[in-house]
Amino acid sequence: MKNLLEKNLSVHQTALNLQAYRQQLLASNIANSDTPNYKARDLLFRDALSAALDRGSLGQSLPLMKTHARHLGGKAEFSPNTFVRYRTEWQSAVDGNTVDMDTERAAFAENTVHYEASITFINGLLRSMQSAISGQ
Repeated sequence: MKNLLEKNLSVHQTALNLQAYRQQLLASNIANSDTPNYKARDLLFRDALSAALDRGSLGQSLPLMKTHARHLGGKAEFSPNTFVRYRTEWQSAVDGNTVDMDTERAAFAENTVHYEASITFINGLLRSMQSAISGQ
């Protein structure tokens, strides 16, 4: 039963971690909307989630580096930075900034809704597990 719960929660945990990371990127874009030559970035969420689930988890540590041919290779952890891309520029700005506030606000709001939905799914899963354990 523990493995089933961990398996179900790991998918949502991975999604929450990626959504939180995307929220940071979007907030950074909004905060730097007046910074000259700032390039807006976003996360390819679907690709990142697929890769993280294929790897088994969303690792937070750096991969091990081999400095000698006889060293054992470590398992390279997943990094969401691999899936960060610069946002396509729709309209050129004089100062070189590519942040479009309408696009950023919409993406920020959409990501917030997805984040809250993931939390709702986790709460529902935990609530159903609790009622199953208590026998109600």
